[in-house]
Amino acid sequence: MEILFIPVRLVDILDILIVAYILHKLYELLRGTIAVQLFLGLLALYLLNVLVTATDMTMLRMIFNAISQVYVLALIVIFQPEIRRLLLAIGRNPLVRRFVGTPEQMRVIEEVVAAVAEMQKRKIGALIAFARSTGLRAYIETGTVIQARVHRDLLLAIFWDKNPLHDGAVIIQGNRIEAARCILPISHSMRLSPHLGLRHRAAVGLSEQTDAFIVVVSEETGMISVAEQGELKTNLSVQELRQYMLDALAQPEVVSDEGTPSEAAATAP
Repeated sequence: MEILFIPVRLVDILDILIVAYILHKLYELLRGTIAVQLFLGLLALYLLNVLVTATDMTMLRMIFNAISQVYVLALIVIFQPEIRRLLLAIGRNPLVRRFVGTPEQMRVIEEVVAAVAEMQKRKIGALIAFARSTGLRAYIETGTVIQARVHRDLLLAIFWDKNPLHDGAVIIQGNRIEAARCILPISHSMRLSPHLGLRHRAAVGLSEQTDAFIVVVSEETGMISVAEQGELKTNLSVQELRQYMLDALAQPEVVSDEGTPSEAAATAP
């Protein structure tokens, strides 16, 4: 394909789109921050360097050549918070997560989604917490150790109302069910609806104290909810649940073995 007599390949279009996406994200991250002034200062130095080189100012050119060796390091140090936020934004992109998610992670997600879909139909209450970078050892130790492969039927059996393990939370760490009947901290946030039960408040409470991702199924209505970073999203469809789980979990996470201090906690019914 040619545009104005210039040959354009498919890879060139892809190259432009990727650069445009990165520049757009950089603009969003830098807008309204002090990094804008820092960037303009570095740009001014670069233009001055171009001018010095073009006019062959020997002494200034030697100075710029000497400090040019640390340009890249200086950029990394100065813009470290913005670079980190950009990489996190890219890593959290659903398309990226679909590519980097391992087959076992995808299997776990599908098993949990299938179990929750069945619980919704049968109005089986459930509380399932997924450990991410913050370890949940302190909460795992409050429950009954399971250490089993995640499976739809096992989750349904655990939360069956005649099972003594159905009260409390199931904690999944990595790709395994670590424990059941775990006690989670209760949120006292005034933003939560007074109609929400202890399961939902326990889910929000854990998400306030850790970076865990929590799935809740209401025993009364079968309503599906998720909690993350202190926020509760309710009335989700099974498809929406799957998407939330892909966004939150379909990427390798480094899980700490250190427990989180447990404050006021209660068993979620």
